[in-house]
Amino acid sequence: MTALHHIRPAVTVAGTVPADAVEPTTTAQVADVLRSTTGTVVPVGAGTKTGWAAPPTSCDLLLSTTRLDRVVEHAPGDLVVVAEAGVPLAALQQQLAEHGQMLALDPPEPGATLGGIVSANASGPRRLRYGTARDLLIGVTVVLADGTVARSGGKVVKNVAGYDLGKLYTGAHGALGVLASTTWRLHPLPPASGAVTVPVHDAAEAGRHAALLSRSTLTPTAVELHWGPDGGELAVLFESTAASVQAQIRATIALLGAGTSADRPPAWFGIRPAGPLVLRLAYEPFALPRVLDALPDGASGTVSACSGVGYFAVPPDTDLTALRAAIAPYDGSAVVIAADDAARAAPDHWGPVGDSFGLMTRVKDRFDPERRLSPGRLLGGL
Repeated sequence: MTALHHIRPAVTVAGTVPADAVEPTTTAQVADVLRSTTGTVVPVGAGTKTGWAAPPTSCDLLLSTTRLDRVVEHAPGDLVVVAEAGVPLAALQQQLAEHGQMLALDPPEPGATLGGIVSANASGPRRLRYGTARDLLIGVTVVLADGTVARSGGKVVKNVAGYDLGKLYTGAHGALGVLASTTWRLHPLPPASGAVTVPVHDAAEAGRHAALLSRSTLTPTAVELHWGPDGGELAVLFESTAASVQAQIRATIALLGAGTSADRPPAWFGIRPAGPLVLRLAYEPFALPRVLDALPDGASGTVSACSGVGYFAVPPDTDLTALRAAIAPYDGSAVVIAADDAARAAPDHWGPVGDSFGLMTRVKDRFDPERRLSPGRLLGGL
């Protein structure tokens, strides 16, 4: 077996500095690390989203998956690709594009790897049409806390009875095991695209536009709202044949009573906001105007207007308890995804623990009974 590559820890994990770091190059090496290590282990990809969960209570070993970087198999006729967790999404997209295909995920973080995207459940504007990683992931290979290698879903050799590992590991932030390989359902590259942009003056108008689009027969790839203290701008993206794109652009302008067309969406499209405190909001899509009205003064960001997901930079002194209470009636949540040191010191990263916490605890106990993997990263300090 190739010697394990130890590295100087290059990233912190939500402000926690790892004591040591390794870069396995094979699934077997990942398994060997977990079997031979007695301390706490925090898996990461390229480190682009390490702030998307609570800080680990300790990190004796950072396990980077960036050298698990092979595209194992691409079956263009089946619209399926198998790629290791450390493969950068951008590199995979470039390879797939040569065959007129794509993985329909578009989180904007430069350098993001497939494993990191799954672990953080990261997505972008195209979630409206294609769904998130949970919807496109059809198989995984994972290494459990005791070094057991398990497979689930597409191209299965061995299953873990009773669990859909792909869905279980999506958004788990490495707390249930190390994601080593992924299998994805692909889509053809659309031959043409175009966008409509519409100014939005207040929350009520944003809600009306989103409702009209949701109830129409139009098939946008994304409907994004750029929002700030002075209102915002709505961008509707279409991707299809050239004739369909142009017809839907005309229909959108007629439906909304305003708008300008362009070959591509505006520059802000799909970009996460930056600031000392950045939140990911999720809520029932019909409640868009109420959620916008609940934002603190000075908030700015983008929201998928027909999907109920938004990312907002808010003032560092934002009362998260009050904001969460205001959007709770709409199944709303506000999760910290980026924070400076002062904001990160706040005790409540995820928000209230729901009724599913008991089930989450049992799953954590089943997969990581010694609580060695990403300890404290998940809801309720799991």
